[in-house]
Amino acid sequence: MSEIRLAFPACVIAGKHRLGVEDIDLLRRHSFPEGIRTADDVVVMLALNNACPEKCHEWNSYFVEQLAAFIVQYNYPQGSLDEINVAWLMRMVATDGVIHSAVELELVLHVIEISAYVPDELRAFALDQLRLALSDNRGAYHQSRAIDRRGITRQDVDYVMRILRALSDGGTITVQALTWAVMMQIGEETLPASNHPRWSQIISALTLTDYAEAPRRTRWLRIVDDRLGGEAAVA
Repeated sequence: MSEIRLAFPACVIAGKHRLGVEDIDLLRRHSFPEGIRTADDVVVMLALNNACPEKCHEWNSYFVEQLAAFIVQYNYPQGSLDEINVAWLMRMVATDGVIHSAVELELVLHVIEISAYVPDELRAFALDQLRLALSDNRGAYHQSRAIDRRGITRQDVDYVMRILRALSDGGTITVQALTWAVMMQIGEETLPASNHPRWSQIISALTLTDYAEAPRRTRWLRIVDDRLGGEAAVA
């Protein structure tokens, strides 16, 4: 765990029990007038998210939109993702492969939705949160499930399709090996008779492909930062 020292107004906000709309306004004006622009800015956002037990509803939207824009739109490759951004994001939001924060899970889903290209690893990672909920009763997605049972619910179907929708075309969902494997593992964790009817339709629509990844290019500056490997602490 790393320690960071926060500048004003983040240092004051971090000491509060509840993060309110007025705190977001302070961050917009003083800390991030141009939005999130550096890995240090991300550390500050994570520290605030971890430090304040209660948060207004507006915080979740602000957190997700700002960090997603930084990851997808501001960093290379702009408008898309590559293996470097994905590795960094997964390390940032998960511990041993498990996302424990609902807002950080929403961040991953939003990044998938707004990116022109999503590596197989990130879709498989997001789907694995459903597998963990079914098999181990762990993670933020488990906590959000309206019905805690070993069967695919309508909520689960909506979650899966949120991740796979961009791959669906003409009744076929074309996926790569990692995503395919996790989908099969999810099916093995369920009781078929308890599954929502849409689940079998999704499985039937899956088509495994081995198309090439988006081209990789050398970076002079990588955003992977060891400080984001664990929960940020405020000194």
